[in-house]
Amino acid sequence: MRGIATPATLLLVLGGALLLAGLNLGTAAGSALHVPTYVVSLVGKYLCFAILALAVDLVWGFAGILSLGHAAFFALGGYAMGMYLMLQIAGRGQYGAALPDFMVFLNWQSLPWYWYGFGQFPFAALMAMLVPGLLALVFGWLAFRSRVTGVYLSIITQALTYALLLAFFRNDMGFGGNNGLTDFKEILGAPLSSDGTRSGLLLVTAALLCALYLLARWLTRSRFGKVLIAVRDSESRTRFLGYRPESYKLVVWTLSAVMAGLGGALYVPQVGIINPGEFAPANSIEAVIWVAVGGRGTLHGAILGAVLVNLAKTYFTGQLPELWLFALGGLFIAVTLFLPRGIMGLRPGSPVPKPPVVSEESAVSREATP
Repeated sequence: MRGIATPATLLLVLGGALLLAGLNLGTAAGSALHVPTYVVSLVGKYLCFAILALAVDLVWGFAGILSLGHAAFFALGGYAMGMYLMLQIAGRGQYGAALPDFMVFLNWQSLPWYWYGFGQFPFAALMAMLVPGLLALVFGWLAFRSRVTGVYLSIITQALTYALLLAFFRNDMGFGGNNGLTDFKEILGAPLSSDGTRSGLLLVTAALLCALYLLARWLTRSRFGKVLIAVRDSESRTRFLGYRPESYKLVVWTLSAVMAGLGGALYVPQVGIINPGEFAPANSIEAVIWVAVGGRGTLHGAILGAVLVNLAKTYFTGQLPELWLFALGGLFIAVTLFLPRGIMGLRPGSPVPKPPVVSEESAVSREATP
């Protein structure tokens, strides 16, 4: 069963994306087989969320790091791409100026130095990985070196994303303030409103999701991944065996942030906007719920959970918007009580990890006993 999961996941993601793109571009608008462009964009958004869920599962499912701040890395990658897209419409905004419209409105006289280089796509793509990665590296080095773990680490990650939320709301930060960055028109010279561009973005997102899934699968099945699982189950015992858990956690934490940043970079051109609301702690909590629903520590379960929960969100927010938060909370409670291993845990022989039998504190006390 385990060997079937990987090809099935790749087939569903890539095959589904190719099918949707083909039905969108290759059929007439009045045909019963035609897939509207908004559905293509919606599925592309789901796949971006699946990349974020994959990043969360990598650190939570295999390293035991419950992050409540991964939306920060996702949003930073989105802002990097948003800056590139804003500079592509220079001179074509409402004011016809070389600066983005929000800078003209705020009487900015020149482009801030930290916007330099974002007019080039390769630089923006690099920053979508580098900025979240550097932030995660610094944060992780300070936290893991101080041996902050458990709920304390989760609270700190939530504080990190909330601090960034407040910072990006400020107009003097140079990122559009409350309104964020929007009114994008083209990417790499292709109009974002065209069906071909929308389908192309869907295919690129699907390909990246599959590549990151294969990378995460290879990593977790390697010797490095086995040490990560040992750290998750009993960090103190792993340390006593001669390993340095903080180094392993720092590597996977930074890699996870880079993955989330890439997901955010592809999310922005498909939804057409990026604003400080993407930093909201609730978004990080939702990502944790996606992973819990699909199955923590399975990778493909995280992808499935992200797609299914967001499908439900689309339905509830369209039909019964006032009930969505209740439905989400009820879903999380139901999964915790009745499906602790998520949907993937229903499958016989599922590799979903069991929770640690003992706490870290009790493990230390046992090992200290002669």
